[in-house]
Amino acid sequence: MFHSARLKLTAWYLLIIMVVSLSFSTVIYRMFSIEVDRFARIQRLRIQRGITNGLTPFTDDNTIPPRAVFDDALISEEEQRFILFLASINIGVLVIAGGLGYFLAGRTLKPISDMVDEQHRFISDASHELRTPLTALKSTLEVNLRDPKLTIATAKTLMKDSISDVDKLQSLSDALLELAQYQTPTNVLQCTTLQLSAVVDRAVRNVAGLAKQKHIAIDHKTPATSIEANEHSLTDLLTILLDNAIKYSPAHSDISVSAKQSDGTVLIAVRDHGIGIPEKDLPHIFDRFYRADTARSKQTVDGYGLGLSIAKRIAELHAGSITATSEPKKGSTFTIKLPVKQSRQTLS
Repeated sequence: MFHSARLKLTAWYLLIIMVVSLSFSTVIYRMFSIEVDRFARIQRLRIQRGITNGLTPFTDDNTIPPRAVFDDALISEEEQRFILFLASINIGVLVIAGGLGYFLAGRTLKPISDMVDEQHRFISDASHELRTPLTALKSTLEVNLRDPKLTIATAKTLMKDSISDVDKLQSLSDALLELAQYQTPTNVLQCTTLQLSAVVDRAVRNVAGLAKQKHIAIDHKTPATSIEANEHSLTDLLTILLDNAIKYSPAHSDISVSAKQSDGTVLIAVRDHGIGIPEKDLPHIFDRFYRADTARSKQTVDGYGLGLSIAKRIAELHAGSITATSEPKKGSTFTIKLPVKQSRQTLS
């Protein structure tokens, strides 16, 4: 599809360029013809005046020498040469414009192609993630419904497990909707001036229940720093990082949140002492639905690999970035870099 579109776009580029080139060539040829005709008229007039005034030298046989007669054939020959010259230039323009047009068409269509490929991957990944739990849920229900010895106690257990699976599917659908919302091209965050410490406190409260279950302490002494950001989105970003840190940290461990301001930017670091991330997985952890091998091996850890993708997108919408460093079995550190003042977002 894109190859055909690229050829069509190249053809349009060529058509526009050649129309312009031929138009210029026509104008240049007409100007050249006008100048040649003017030159010819002036030369003829001079020769005629010279003959009339007896200034033109004659040969011994009383004839006018050839150099004293204006040669119209020479003018026609020069005009033909000029036409060939212009034709050569236009052929060169056609060849060069064809190559450049094909290249530029590819560059023009690449973002669209990447976007379509990204949508296809998104649909494929989402379908896979949804199909697996749905298939398992359906199979379990069908098997138990066909069991003539199904008891009420077993049915209640089945319903409980089914509700748990439905909750997971709902969590996945919510994450997909949130990611789609942040990835909307026209999405512009409404930013206000916030106290960073208040945002961190709110994010810590959001994960307090999960941290309490694993007896994990969260140290979050952040300085009194003002930042222009979207409060809801920034809270979501920190909540995602804290939630991940808790999930992949052992019980009775600790997590720290620190921040510092430097050169118009704020660095926020979330550090844990969990299972860590292998070096080969670090470049991919912000990809959708990607989970490191160590994460997949943890049967008790829920998630679909969407949280860090959402976190990265939120940071980008704030004209910032997020990076990760990790050492297996020793922990990970996620660092958010955000500008103190927003230049592209609308302040409300």
